[in-house]
Amino acid sequence: MGAVRKVVSYLGLGGIDQYDDGYDDEQYEDEYMPASERAAKRWRSTVESSRIVMVQPLKYNDAPMIGQHFREGQTVIMDVTGMPMPEATRMVDFAAGLAYGCEGRIERIADRVFLLAPAHVEIENT
Repeated sequence: MGAVRKVVSYLGLGGIDQYDDGYDDEQYEDEYMPASERAAKRWRSTVESSRIVMVQPLKYNDAPMIGQHFREGQTVIMDVTGMPMPEATRMVDFAAGLAYGCEGRIERIADRVFLLAPAHVEIENT
């Protein structure tokens, strides 16, 4: 293949290649599941949902412990009052990302105290 043909082929200006085989969509029809159902299945609670864990991190390195409890399906109350403000902000950002990634919720329940609820936990505001 000459240089000009390579450039034409690279830029997509050449003729359209005909494919022999079509796509077999039938094999994927049974496997389709909406993203919300896939996420709920992935993060399904392995622990009873009535368990609530209270965590008072003192440094940002305690974040994996919060993530572990939350991914196990436990509701977490995170109290960052004992942390310096920059680290507390960073911890809340981590918790918000964790809740979003696992399709849960994060709610502020007091000054520097937050509730992280998994997707299967219902929160009522009165």
